[in-house]
Amino acid sequence: MAAELKTNLPIQVAALYRFVKFDDFAALQGPLQEACDAAGAKGTILLAHEGVNGTIAGSEEAVTAVLDHIRTLPDCAELEVKFSACEEMPFLRMKVRLKKEIVTMGEPDIDPNASVGTYVDPLDWNDLIADPDTIVIDTRNDYEVSIGQFKGAIDPKTKAFRDFPKWFREQREKLLEQGRLERGKTPKVAMYCTGGIRCEKSTSFLRSEGVQDVFHLKGGILKYLENVPEQESQWEGECFVFDSRVSVGHGLVEGSYELCFACRRPLNADDLASDDYAEGVSCPHCITERNAEQRARYAERQHQQQLAKKRGEQHIGGEQTSKRKQDGFDAESSDWEANYSSALKDAKT
Repeated sequence: MAAELKTNLPIQVAALYRFVKFDDFAALQGPLQEACDAAGAKGTILLAHEGVNGTIAGSEEAVTAVLDHIRTLPDCAELEVKFSACEEMPFLRMKVRLKKEIVTMGEPDIDPNASVGTYVDPLDWNDLIADPDTIVIDTRNDYEVSIGQFKGAIDPKTKAFRDFPKWFREQREKLLEQGRLERGKTPKVAMYCTGGIRCEKSTSFLRSEGVQDVFHLKGGILKYLENVPEQESQWEGECFVFDSRVSVGHGLVEGSYELCFACRRPLNADDLASDDYAEGVSCPHCITERNAEQRARYAERQHQQQLAKKRGEQHIGGEQTSKRKQDGFDAESSDWEANYSSALKDAKT
């Protein structure tokens, strides 16, 4: 199956996922890594017992070769793929990793193949969320929600997707009973995320918690912004994406945000003009979250990147990646755009 490029930019990017039960997912790692290396693709692919998820980049031929290989894996013929393109390679290496989950929720009994919510086409989404008996929940992380969401949606203010189950269990009664049971109606819950993968798990989770009328936006926010005319849209703001665009608006046009490479939060013009902003070192959101030693390390990393750029080389940024966990980063992006962020700095410079 040929890949589809939407622009004439030379590097094709494919974000992919598929929930499927792999009996021995570790046995798939070596051949998949070899296929990626042979094709010349770069990026990260996650393999787990529950399926495959990742983002790769390269020439159209390279991306097609890798996707063709993945589609030969058990029950992966219907692999979910979204394409985009960029001017320069956004990844430094190719890595096929083994994980407990392809999108980390921390609920081992959740199986999107067994039970998920009802898919809602983007063109039908407005009608669903306009219903006063529909509870609309944004399943993304707080920094994503901060720059845009659907009108009237509930923001769980989670730092990571693994926090969502706890939040829902704590808020369950308030969410499902407030203003609805006295009218004798069963509430509907509509959830959305960037590209769809988190909603596969979040709707499955709600059904496991006994909530039956669960819906999710097919293709996520990106499909909505691509297909729904702006004049009819219920989306407010921009949509955070895990690639060098940082955010997109209606029609998937590149947005106005930059990224802080210290904390990975999106930055607007006011943030960039702040005295607390130093490229690659700090921003108004993280200036009080990092100590002097950490900022000194970020400053040295930024210096090395600038030196590498002058030499015409690409700085690997290994220290940034190795320190991510201990500095409080969630190193694994949990939507279909997963694993861009470790290479974003080099892509932007």
